[in-house]
Amino acid sequence: MRLTSVANAPVSFGVFELSDAPPPLTADEMVRAIAGAGYEGIDLGPINYLGTKDDLAERLDGLLLAGGWADLRYSDAEEFKRGLTALDATLEVFAAAPAAPAHLAPRPTLGCSGSPARFARPGGNAPGLEPSQWAAYAARVQEAAQRCRDAGFEPAFHHHLGTYVETPEDVERLLELTDVQLCLDTGHLLLAGGDPVTALRDWAARVGHVHIKDGDRGILAQAIADGVDLRELMGRGGFAPLGQGELDLPGVVRTLEEIGYQGWVIVEQDTLPGRRSVTQNIADQAANREKLRALGL
Repeated sequence: MRLTSVANAPVSFGVFELSDAPPPLTADEMVRAIAGAGYEGIDLGPINYLGTKDDLAERLDGLLLAGGWADLRYSDAEEFKRGLTALDATLEVFAAAPAAPAHLAPRPTLGCSGSPARFARPGGNAPGLEPSQWAAYAARVQEAAQRCRDAGFEPAFHHHLGTYVETPEDVERLLELTDVQLCLDTGHLLLAGGDPVTALRDWAARVGHVHIKDGDRGILAQAIADGVDLRELMGRGGFAPLGQGELDLPGVVRTLEEIGYQGWVIVEQDTLPGRRSVTQNIADQAANREKLRALGL
């Protein structure tokens, strides 16, 4: 039995929110493209994009569900409470996922709704939480994690550019204040000033989910100089195809083996709708899979 399996995600095709615009490709087309490239799983994407709890397993057509984003505003008590309904809806869909080995069970990916200042200047270029705000923020993360566990799923918190858990120091603080596992995203960490290989070693005991993403710090620097935000950074290709940015991909794969990681590795190449053609996105994700396969993953 393989201990690590590789998935892809709708964000690699520019599908973030169904309210943005009609998706650039249908869910069935995406499933066929991902399966055809040799991936074994897929992330959920926006609720109802891949299907409802009633038809999800059929729509996945043999792929396993690797995880799915659940966005909450941990910095605001009232907004956090209102957002729990959406978390519950996500967990209901998870419960309908195809059966998988325990180490490949889908992981709710707890994400932060963001910091306006950091969204405008991503990469550790704007202030984060005040020291006095961390305890309440972390307590809400812990509450969300427990809600996932009560539903039968072990979550992982996703640090992310443009949010209150962006830099390596932010991640360290969250790990100190909670027991939640970490979804380590190599691209977001790289562009926030971190070293993904070092982070995998330092946080090995807490890494429960891995997103492999490349990043281009030159594009980030130009975006900051131009005064554009995180969304435009993604549109400009700040998250490059694997091997075209600055990520030490062989080092990441080697370190995953060294730390005995078991679970999903999800390839992501965050891009905006309409910035790259569907044909190019499909080709990119096939090439990304080949790069990992060549490294033994």
